[in-house]
Amino acid sequence: MKVKVRLVQRFQAASKEQFLTLERQFALLERENPAFPKGKRYLPYSGREAGNTLIWECEFESLEAANQALIFLEQDTSHEELAQRQLPYFQDAYTEIYRLLED
Repeated sequence: MKVKVRLVQRFQAASKEQFLTLERQFALLERENPAFPKGKRYLPYSGREAGNTLIWECEFESLEAANQALIFLEQDTSHEELAQRQLPYFQDAYTEIYRLLED
């Protein structure tokens, strides 16, 4: 069963550039390290989420693979170091996991 993980992060609008500068470093980690899950980042044009929201999405072959990826991100020291630098800019964050209906 394929699943999609969405990390939704609302950041302080006044700190958009600082937040996104750090987010570009997360993207670089993904590109340079084959072990990192390869996601896509989105900023909303319109919709429920405010403009100061970053959404990272990644698809996985199974719920277990998604959970392993989330555990990996929590335990990776380079990811955690960047996360600690980005944390002061956060207003809210949550994780969503969806299952694919068509297969």
